[in-house]
Amino acid sequence: MAPISAGDTLPDGTLAHFDEDDQLQQVSIHSLAAGKKVVVFGVPGAFTPTCSLKHVPGFIEKSEELKSKGVEELLLISVNDPFVMKAWKKSYPETKNVKFLADGSATYTHALGLELDLAEKGLGIRSKRFALLVDNLKVVAANIESGGEFTVSSADDILAAL
Repeated sequence: MAPISAGDTLPDGTLAHFDEDDQLQQVSIHSLAAGKKVVVFGVPGAFTPTCSLKHVPGFIEKSEELKSKGVEELLLISVNDPFVMKAWKKSYPETKNVKFLADGSATYTHALGLELDLAEKGLGIRSKRFALLVDNLKVVAANIESGGEFTVSSADDILAAL
């Protein structure tokens, strides 16, 4: 499957997260993104160095600036179970507007065409690192990293696309 790209419609899919009342919820991506400008960004794994120290903190730190430019939702996706995503979210002093969404079986990651096979490293199928700027379900910018790089999918890269 070809990776998602600018001009494509964001596919729908169901992801899991814990809500404000600490209840496990299933949520449709379309329910979060329809009629809105959103950023969907993905990482290879929770608690991994680049993801935890650079990628996610960048979106947390820039969330207000992104919001001021019309971004209504920041949707973080990782191929992890919802309990891992909950613990990862709690590891940050503040997560502001970032929703931590679990794609436990990589089903949604597959729908995006962004699987990354890390079986050699004992991690199985994960997600490529990416950031998508989406306006009413249409992908405006698709910043997808090669391998383990972190050069085009930061919050600053999305701000530049705005």
